[in-house]
Amino acid sequence: MHTLIDRCCRLLEALIALALAAMVIMVFGNVVLRYAFNSGITVSEELARWCFVWLTFLGALVGLRERAHLGTDVLVSRLGPRGRRACLALGQALMLAVSVMFTHGSWQQTRINLDVAAPVTGAPMAVVYAAGLVFGGIATLLLAADLLRTLAGRIDGRDLVMVQEGEERIGGRPPGGGARP
Repeated sequence: MHTLIDRCCRLLEALIALALAAMVIMVFGNVVLRYAFNSGITVSEELARWCFVWLTFLGALVGLRERAHLGTDVLVSRLGPRGRRACLALGQALMLAVSVMFTHGSWQQTRINLDVAAPVTGAPMAVVYAAGLVFGGIATLLLAADLLRTLAGRIDGRDLVMVQEGEERIGGRPPGGGARP
């Protein structure tokens, strides 16, 4: 199961890189066209904005999987293993509830905007809202799987805190790559 999720995350990272590259090309191309030739490609502004929306939501999914979002562990780090497990399960349950609500709202917005045409491309605006739908659906699955692992007791003791310090993310080295004192 973890291998499949890891492969999906690698695919998401590739899509993020592709969206970023497309954004850079479109925006830079438009800047050059405006300053050098006093013209531009109108559709590229809209498409770059859409790429940014999708890039943001896909990046949030990868961050969720890698536990890379900002947080604090002042309280949880002072608790014992049972307290940490309870806090982790509570946090995961709350995030799961929010994710379900977000998915429901995104579904409604996507349906509403199926017939609304984008100003320049004429494509349905549902394409933009579908990014939230994809994020919410996948985040719900990831959070549900993590919550089930936590409740079943199949989680490692070091994973009981959902926050990782910057130093922990790079193998115990402080920022800049120097040795730990």
